[in-house]
Amino acid sequence: MIDLSEFAERGVIDPARMRAVDQNAVALGLSSLQMMEAAGAALARTALDGDPARVLVLAGRGNNGGDGLVAARYLAGAVEVAVVAVDGEITPETAAQGALLARTPVPVHRVGCPSDLSPLGPLFEKADLIVDALLGVGAAPPLREPIAAIIERANAAPAPILAADVPTPGCRADRVLAFHRPKGPGAMVAPIGIPLEAEIFAGPGDLLALAPRRREAHKGEGGRVLVVGGGPYQGAPYLVGLAALRAGADLVLVATPSPLPYPDVITIPIGGADWGEHRDRLVAEAERADAAVIGNGLGPEAAPIVGALAPHCKAAVFDADALRLPLPVARSTIYTPHAGEFARSFGVRPPDDLAGRGRAVRAAARDGVVLLKGPVDTVSDGERVRFNRTGTPAMTVGGTGDVLAGVVGALLCRLPPFEAAVAGAYANGLAGEAAAAGRLSGLLASDMLTALPEVLYGR
Repeated sequence: MIDLSEFAERGVIDPARMRAVDQNAVALGLSSLQMMEAAGAALARTALDGDPARVLVLAGRGNNGGDGLVAARYLAGAVEVAVVAVDGEITPETAAQGALLARTPVPVHRVGCPSDLSPLGPLFEKADLIVDALLGVGAAPPLREPIAAIIERANAAPAPILAADVPTPGCRADRVLAFHRPKGPGAMVAPIGIPLEAEIFAGPGDLLALAPRRREAHKGEGGRVLVVGGGPYQGAPYLVGLAALRAGADLVLVATPSPLPYPDVITIPIGGADWGEHRDRLVAEAERADAAVIGNGLGPEAAPIVGALAPHCKAAVFDADALRLPLPVARSTIYTPHAGEFARSFGVRPPDDLAGRGRAVRAAARDGVVLLKGPVDTVSDGERVRFNRTGTPAMTVGGTGDVLAGVVGALLCRLPPFEAAVAGAYANGLAGEAAAAGRLSGLLASDMLTALPEVLYGR
């Protein structure tokens, strides 16, 4: 693989992003058990730094608890070690590590309620080190029992506490060993084998931000999208609109001088090609919309309406004929050029090599997120750079970029611009792969529409 390490993310990582990276790593072939083994081994090495004679591991039911069980197994024989484990249903990975630990002489004391802790007082009082592996990233108070009681015991014990990845909320931590990246300030960091690609290439983890729809959801909660386009190319705005619906938008309005009979979208007919006569209504619709997609099939002569609408859009995807100088800017903006449009918009043709493209797109992303389409898509918000390699040569057919714009527009109703662009590029490529079914030619852009819901929400 070419060296793309310059695009690695640095510093503190938030829980949602860490979950995405974990999922991407699994998709690349690194199993959760492998990551857990590496994390637990690193935790055991760190636990031995102070030469403790007695170590008490507090293990929860999730994968953070599995890290603690691995650490206990590595510590067995080196020190006197015991485990206090929260009783109840545990993750499959933690169950596998528990089965391995059962092959050692390490005692495991299961605690289902606070009273179960009463006979375990000496374990807390005599420990030289307590390892907190109760809850991982994303945990928040209030804590349920018996975890709250376990934390109270740990906090009252004289031993220092080493937290695995993050401290359990309310638990004091004298040291924190974070895995892969720190989740807060002051943490030590241990690598656990996650490849760079899991961070800088889009993957299934980037779809985790799309929370399942609530059962009590009402019409419009998925977002209202305004599409402005058509004229020289009549079908383009309708591909955008239908893709937005398939990607989860609830209401799509298509403003176009070329009305077509698609009952699933609301058409705003523009008489002839005189967009200026409809400016006031379009401004009102732009202000009502959660996101707008502007430019598809529009033609260069309609540039004034693009500039007029842009300041009124809460969020917008500018594509195709909207990508002309001066570039329009909405409150939240995504540009989706191909290589030629990128050169026209930003004054430089993107290099052929991936690293060069990453730098060029990052430099171009001054007023909004840039999603440069290509065999490998490149996305940047001016700081972060992400690549997407889903897709197929069959997607060179006309209209697939319109589908992408619609997907990104729908996701922009629910996600920040950078995350919407990355997830949209990834999902659009997967939909193309599914629709092409291994064929390298003969794909219709409309074939991708039915694949989108399964790609985005079928997990």
